[in-house]
Amino acid sequence: MSDVTAVENLVEKHRLLKKEIAKVIVGQEEVVDQILLSIFSGGHALLIGVPGLAKTLMVNTIAQALGLNFKRIQFTPDLMPSDILGSEILDENRHFKFIKGPIFSNIILADEINRTPPKTQAALLEAMQERSVTVAGNHYKLSLPYFVLATQNPIEQEGTYPLPEAQLDRFMFAINLDYPSFQEEVDVVKTTTSNIEQVVNPLFSASEIIEIQQLVRRVPVPDNVIEYAVRMVGKSRPNGQATPDLIKNYVDWGAGPRASQNLVLAAKAHAILNGKFSPDIENIQAVAPGILRHRIIKNYKAEAEGITEGQIIQSLF
Repeated sequence: MSDVTAVENLVEKHRLLKKEIAKVIVGQEEVVDQILLSIFSGGHALLIGVPGLAKTLMVNTIAQALGLNFKRIQFTPDLMPSDILGSEILDENRHFKFIKGPIFSNIILADEINRTPPKTQAALLEAMQERSVTVAGNHYKLSLPYFVLATQNPIEQEGTYPLPEAQLDRFMFAINLDYPSFQEEVDVVKTTTSNIEQVVNPLFSASEIIEIQQLVRRVPVPDNVIEYAVRMVGKSRPNGQATPDLIKNYVDWGAGPRASQNLVLAAKAHAILNGKFSPDIENIQAVAPGILRHRIIKNYKAEAEGITEGQIIQSLF
């Protein structure tokens, strides 16, 4: 099948996929779009929202619709690396046998990732980066495709272990979940308080997702679009040459080179999901908020004056 036909098929299947997800998830279209962009680009996503916004249900539904295995890990202060990676036990023949932990799945929901100590966070982040884990000196490959969708609760910061910037940078997208609108909440209450059960049909398979990721990487990108992405990221750094005054005044640290790579990758996925065969500057701008939000570190002055990440990112366009 040619790449042109593959893109046309993907546009149609993406439309059906959104319909399938909408059977269970009311509204939150932008959030679903960004999670799917992250998956089709082969990246991980961080979901930031208060409790009760159906983060777990959303990830579970997307995993079902994509035909992928799904496991949820509830992060707690006493969780150890072996609890998520697995451990070696002595079997009845007195041989060591490795029992796989919940990390061996296609989609992992790392619930409240900032509730667990750095040692366990680091074990998960090795799996995210390397797509493999090392236990007792043995190397185990994770089955592909492999995605971590982590959640963070922005309230209750007491007794939490915030992710260091280097680890935040490994997430392709940071996605903010807001409260539903009045009508959406009415629809949620209607559907969740009745005994009607929706069945989500799998539309993809693991091998198809891997093919889509390879298709995204084959999408050609004009040089001016890559240069625009790199220039945008460069402008987010306070000591850059073409940095806007807003950045110089309110930002401590800007985004690194991984942001430029992710901008281009996500723009490619965004372009083909919208039926285009090559991304343009509009595609870069469409994915920029989710990709730069967690990579720009504001200073105290920005916090005091109520300058948001959104305003800072807009100044880069």
